[in-house]
Amino acid sequence: MLLEIEKLTKVYRTGARANDAISLAIGEGEVFGLLGHNGAGKTTLVNQVVGLLKPTFGSIRIDGRDMVANPGLARRLCSFQAQAQVPIDGLTPRQAIDLIGQLRGAPRVDVEHRRERLVDALELGEWQDVDAARLSGGVKRLVAFAMAAVTPGRVVMLDEPTNDVDPVRRRLLWRQVRTLADHGAAVLLVTHNVIEAERSVDRLAILDEGRVIAEGTPAALKARLGAALRLELVLDPDVLELPASPFGLSAVPVGNRLMVGIPTNGAGQAVAWAESLKAAGSVEEFTLGPATLEDVYVALVGDAGARPAQAEEVFDASAA
Repeated sequence: MLLEIEKLTKVYRTGARANDAISLAIGEGEVFGLLGHNGAGKTTLVNQVVGLLKPTFGSIRIDGRDMVANPGLARRLCSFQAQAQVPIDGLTPRQAIDLIGQLRGAPRVDVEHRRERLVDALELGEWQDVDAARLSGGVKRLVAFAMAAVTPGRVVMLDEPTNDVDPVRRRLLWRQVRTLADHGAAVLLVTHNVIEAERSVDRLAILDEGRVIAEGTPAALKARLGAALRLELVLDPDVLELPASPFGLSAVPVGNRLMVGIPTNGAGQAVAWAESLKAAGSVEEFTLGPATLEDVYVALVGDAGARPAQAEEVFDASAA
């Protein structure tokens, strides 16, 4: 494997355990997703891989080389799009992308050629010579991705790359993520957008409270549900008691929704049950469709937004 993480643990000075014995292995040409709610430990993990934070315990190896002992090498072997916006005000996208590409050691002509391809692929041409201070948050995210991708490392780390990006350009960005892997990089993709991740990743791990609680391909993780279909009920706000599922499969509340697993042969019964709940006034609307990775995530993690986030500190150079 190109990137090997073994028993990685990060405990902050406050005593907060952001990562707890995480072990992962990511291969060349693979897009690996890291899913979890805010505070699950995703960004802390990425910052350790790229050499910005020192682990409390555990090891990180790229191509068999020890990155904990040599964080400078980690920063050379990894290209990185951070979760926070890159501070590029005063530069144009063209200047920012070219600058990073050349700082990473690529010849100027190669950087310019690669930048032109990324600008075209992400439809950034109308903004490439505009001061970044005048750009929207979504365009800045696309520029930050291009900065990470113009001279990619052996490992490409993308932390919430589609934040603020409009739906059309999100699709363009996902294609470029796939292209990075197809050209040999190991791509570690951090996201909480489960639906988009399902379309983009080869394998993934789900983090909760700093631990890996599930890992595998999207298909393998969905098979764990035991339900081929998902019935989503939007509950009436006045409902005090959740409807009991007649199917004996997972029924997970998320806010005012109830996600119910349905066997393949239970579609007709599921619709009839949902219609009866709607007629009784318990349900406002419902949808029936194939089970998704979101169902796996909800079944494992529950309504993460309803509980306090695990403490996870933003990177501070003084803590490295």
